[in-house]
Amino acid sequence: MTARSSVVADSEKDADSEKDNDKDIEKDSAVEEAVETVGGTSKSDAGRSDAKKRSARIDAVVARGRSVSGSSIQLQTLVISAVVIVLAVAVAVLGWQVHAKSSDISTIDQEAAGRAHAEQIALDYATGAAEMDFHDLSAWRGRLTKGTSPELSNRLTRAATSMEQIISPLQWTSTAKPIAAKVRSENNGSYSVDCFVNVLTKNSQAVDGINSTATYRLTVDSNHDWDITDISGIDSALGAK
Repeated sequence: MTARSSVVADSEKDADSEKDNDKDIEKDSAVEEAVETVGGTSKSDAGRSDAKKRSARIDAVVARGRSVSGSSIQLQTLVISAVVIVLAVAVAVLGWQVHAKSSDISTIDQEAAGRAHAEQIALDYATGAAEMDFHDLSAWRGRLTKGTSPELSNRLTRAATSMEQIISPLQWTSTAKPIAAKVRSENNGSYSVDCFVNVLTKNSQAVDGINSTATYRLTVDSNHDWDITDISGIDSALGAK
């Protein structure tokens, strides 16, 4: 064999050896990929697995965020509802208090108005009853019985008849000016009122006149058209000498 033939033969052997090595490498790669595929450890699958895990973690975080947000909204709703209830109760209580106070004020005003009315009736009556003139006793009798209950009117009429037996001979005259009236007590709409009247009395024994303060105690009944049902001290004006 020539030298050239030997070189060619060696080259062919080397080429065949390289091909065999390439085949072995391809086999090894195939085996490794197969092993990785069977074992679930291929790089592409591992990447997809990591992506799924990250997506799952993100979804979990979002879910927790939504849960927290939902809980926060529920808490806010509960707080708002509680505030609304408290405000409603406060408004109701305030309304009740205002109504109660208004009722109390109205009651106080009515009571004050009732006392004032009874005092005015009593003072007007006492002033009129204290004025008399022996020249016109009928007018005095009219004032004496005006605004009184039927029973008291009869009593006063009889008393006036007796007084006239003194008034006429003494030529009695008197003028009166109101001073004050004050409710002494009140019982179921019946007012006991003290009245004070300044009286100037003149008669045949006191030509220049005598000043005195006549005191009357009257009972005014609001349940019977504000009639005067009782009176005492009517003789105070007549007793001044």
